[in-house]
Amino acid sequence: MDGGFARRKLLGILSASWLAQACYAATRLGIPDLLAAGPRTAADLAATAGADPQALRRILRALAAAGVMRRTTTGEYELTAVGELLRTDVPGSLHQTAIMDGEEVYRAFAEIMYTARTGKPAFDKVFGGSFYAYLDGDPQAADTFHAAMGGAGVPAAWADCDLTDVGTLVDVGGGTGGLLAQTLSRHPSLHGMLLELPDAIRRASDTLAGVIDRVTLVEGSFFQGVPAGADAYVLSRVLHNWTDERAATILRRIRDAMPAGARLFVLEEFLPEEDDGPATGLVDLLMLVTLEGYDRSEAGYRALLEKAGFTVVAARPGGRPGVEGVIEAVAGE
Repeated sequence: MDGGFARRKLLGILSASWLAQACYAATRLGIPDLLAAGPRTAADLAATAGADPQALRRILRALAAAGVMRRTTTGEYELTAVGELLRTDVPGSLHQTAIMDGEEVYRAFAEIMYTARTGKPAFDKVFGGSFYAYLDGDPQAADTFHAAMGGAGVPAAWADCDLTDVGTLVDVGGGTGGLLAQTLSRHPSLHGMLLELPDAIRRASDTLAGVIDRVTLVEGSFFQGVPAGADAYVLSRVLHNWTDERAATILRRIRDAMPAGARLFVLEEFLPEEDDGPATGLVDLLMLVTLEGYDRSEAGYRALLEKAGFTVVAARPGGRPGVEGVIEAVAGE
């Protein structure tokens, strides 16, 4: 590798947080939404958003250099296709992700040395408690988190799961119900149940508005119990948030609730079996600093399921790093 290229690449990595925080600042000021109707000058945007005009101009200039904005020949700024995703009103919006990453996540990563030395989440040190305890005590942060998670969309692997003989599906820890809403729309005869903490349940009605007549909302913790008697259960992006011990507790609660013949679908990104395999590692790094959990390989999830009393009947990897795969399991004998 050319020495100059290596240096530029490393400098780009080292300065990535600066650009991320510039995205955060612009997003928090509402600039992407202000540009939805078309180009505007930095001075005009600053007057509307309540920002210092020179500071905002310099932030927008940096974002334009990065391809998030574009400066027109008349000196105005407009959104690129990348920047459009920072608006609140577009499909797949990353607006709330930019807010969360720029606030709680950024502050947690500032204390990564605590994690490196102790193995414990830096988030707990910064905020005085666990991530989920923090959300319980801060409704605005909880709103941001749930909106960000909803914006992540439903894992593509879910579309390939056969629900032909399923009458009732329980989404365990399903956030505000995005997966359930999509699933019920595709399967008109299906009934859904969403098990979540009260804060998420309160927000789920809007997400599930089009199918709410076929949904039962259940407030509760999956560590305590899971609705019994359903034909299928799904855990989407849940287990990687927890240690093996805590993940096993969740799986045992589901196992206890499942009747004979019921199925469990686990949707997670599978890490490669070897540390040097192809993987981004960034989500796992996020887990390391903010939560107690971690991503696992397919074999790791299989082992968790089998230890909790399940038999794995099928597994399909996501196909490339960063894409979720699915494991299908039934209750063991």
